[in-house]
Amino acid sequence: MNKKLFTLLVILMSLSLIGIIFVQAYFINNSLETKEDQFSFNVKKALNYTTSQIADNEYKKYVKALNKIISDGIEPDTTAIRNITIYKQDNLTNQIIVYNTGILEENFKVPSLIDLNVDSLGLSNFIGKSTTKIYENNVFAGDMFSSNEQSFEKVLNMDKLQKATFETQYKSEIKNTPIHHRVTVSDIKKLLSKKLLEDSIDIDFEFAIYHNNIGTRIQSENFDQSLSSILTAPIFLDENDESDFRLLINFPERKKFILSSIIGVTLLSMLFTIIIIIAYTSALYQLIKQRKISQMKSDFINNMTHEFKTPIATINLALDAIKNPKILSDNVKVVRYLQMIKEENKRMNAQVENVLRISQLQKKQLNISKDRYELHDLIYDAITHVELIVENRAGYIKTHLNAIKSSVLANDTYFTNVIVNVLDNAVKYSEDAPKIDIYTENAGNNILLSIKDQGKGMNKAVQKRIFEEFYREYTGDVHNIKGHGLGLSNVKRIVENHQGTVSVESEKGKGSTFIIKLPLIT
Repeated sequence: MNKKLFTLLVILMSLSLIGIIFVQAYFINNSLETKEDQFSFNVKKALNYTTSQIADNEYKKYVKALNKIISDGIEPDTTAIRNITIYKQDNLTNQIIVYNTGILEENFKVPSLIDLNVDSLGLSNFIGKSTTKIYENNVFAGDMFSSNEQSFEKVLNMDKLQKATFETQYKSEIKNTPIHHRVTVSDIKKLLSKKLLEDSIDIDFEFAIYHNNIGTRIQSENFDQSLSSILTAPIFLDENDESDFRLLINFPERKKFILSSIIGVTLLSMLFTIIIIIAYTSALYQLIKQRKISQMKSDFINNMTHEFKTPIATINLALDAIKNPKILSDNVKVVRYLQMIKEENKRMNAQVENVLRISQLQKKQLNISKDRYELHDLIYDAITHVELIVENRAGYIKTHLNAIKSSVLANDTYFTNVIVNVLDNAVKYSEDAPKIDIYTENAGNNILLSIKDQGKGMNKAVQKRIFEEFYREYTGDVHNIKGHGLGLSNVKRIVENHQGTVSVESEKGKGSTFIIKLPLIT
């Protein structure tokens, strides 16, 4: 694939993935905001219901108390009717006389540290007050207060003008009553719980009634005004539909409750997003890997072509020479050229066999028979394959075989080839005379074989990839070291087939040490 096209494809895929993640985040956030709005709406609805119900209940109690006093015939100026407005009908004059003998309470907003039977954050000044008002009988029905139950029904069933007049008087008088005499904590809690449960809000809540931003006695034990999520509603509206009292409510576990309502969809969304990310990452990794393999295979083909061109050219030259009549008559030269053809043909055959063997190892189709061998014997055998080359370059191979036990289960041919490959690499990557040291030592139930050279060495990036197929350290356009990147890959696969491991320690310019670990036969 073209490099620019590949880069463009990766960018488009990445942008698509980022877009999907942002869209998912947007919808989750939008759902959360919708749930927040819905929660606030339901709570406000519960607050309005509670304040309305409390006001209605107080109004009904007021009317019932009024009717009881009238039906009992209590005089308006007795202490039994304090804080109650008295309505009495005069049948002779066709008028209704309104008596009010009560106590007015003036609130002062100062801190209170003792219980004076008043609001916890206010002091009160009580002032005696008595008023008498006369209304024409056309305002209220003439027999409205004839009996307790009938009177109550008549008050509730007045026409709009009559009811408005009655309620105005009621609100004007009742607002002077201390708040803790008008409602209880349990009443508010009961009404709020009932209404909230109707909207499936079943979490703990705290509430309080405040008078001009000052707390009153009416509040739950753990109410905290400092929370930012407090919702409010006016309570006990006066004749002008205004009130200095507000009912406040907060939910300590509000966020957890709202999140729990969308947690299922959120988790599914996150799960699918993670799956997409994993799939995308895997696909991108495979694309990059395949692209690298494609490049390495191209390099491999080029290297293999180079490896085959030399023996083919040599064979062609030898054949052309044999065709020459002068050479053909010289038996010594003919034998020499035939030997060259045979050697070059053998060399090409060895290259093909090497590639086929690696292919079988990749597919795990190569059955390697193993037997008991002394690793030290295999090392000496491998040294004989490369010692002439090392001597020709004025180098050396020294052995330091310190392992007491060296019996391993191995295939002598394949494992000898492993050691030869490592030694061959040490020779090829030594710019000066190759200097190689071979060490063995026991480590528990294993034996360690270390092959150390003083060659070019390699950096960390090369060390990570040195055992990959077709990999060769990049040296630009210069290929002064022959090979096709299969030797160390072959080493790794054969060692693993022997239940061992292979690793490398190296530093650029200071040589490399290959360490092979094999289990011992006990």
